[in-house]
Amino acid sequence: MSMTATTPARRFTLDKALPALTGLGTVVAFFVLMEALIRSGAVSQFIVPPPSEIFASFPRVIVEEHVLARFVQTLTECLTAGVMLTIVGVAGGVLMQRFKLLQQACETWVAALASAPVVLCYPLFLVIFGRNAWTIIMMGFVAGLPPVILKTLEGISGTRRVLVNVGRSFNLSSSQQFWKILFPAALPTIFVGIRLGLIFALINVVGVEFLINFGGLGQLINELAERYDLAGTYAAICFVVLVSVLFFMAVDKVERWLTRAE
Repeated sequence: MSMTATTPARRFTLDKALPALTGLGTVVAFFVLMEALIRSGAVSQFIVPPPSEIFASFPRVIVEEHVLARFVQTLTECLTAGVMLTIVGVAGGVLMQRFKLLQQACETWVAALASAPVVLCYPLFLVIFGRNAWTIIMMGFVAGLPPVILKTLEGISGTRRVLVNVGRSFNLSSSQQFWKILFPAALPTIFVGIRLGLIFALINVVGVEFLINFGGLGQLINELAERYDLAGTYAAICFVVLVSVLFFMAVDKVERWLTRAE
């Protein structure tokens, strides 16, 4: 009786843990394979150091290069750009869906901006904002804004007509239709845009830090690369990956919370 009662719980726990274990095993297998390829000479150590050397350099990078302070700085810049592009991007997508003339006038330009190499405009941003964190934040904001606008517009415009008709049958006002029907239905698509925007923002934040040699992890990667400290350079890149992981975990939590609230 007790075994029958506990079996579904154990199965549920195993099913929940299996994807995480599979992902962890894949990462471990990748590092083991890379270690073997590098040690055997198939991959040059002058390009990629062995993973064991990268992991061994973590304490040195943390202590000597003040990587935690740089990590917080890059995280803060990405967070600021992420909040800005979410607010402005969602609002811009809503306005473009509501006013068709605005959509017809601007949608093509926004799509063009999404494919443009915005990072090449960093000298202009340096002139406008100076060599400080705001240049980095605004570069990330501008680069990540288009996908948020476009996916918000797509999500709201793609709301099923039957849902809109149900709202009309209940005599909902325009604002009630938006908050009770259009916005909840568009949330999954909006969060796809936010994720894409955060990817573009993070790439540009770290890239501009590298280019102007100012800021957090991007500047550290630049300094370590100029010293030809390959192990330290890749260790710093691992912290950039950690920033990305933290952001995507936070976005996933917010999306789950909003979905349950709706």
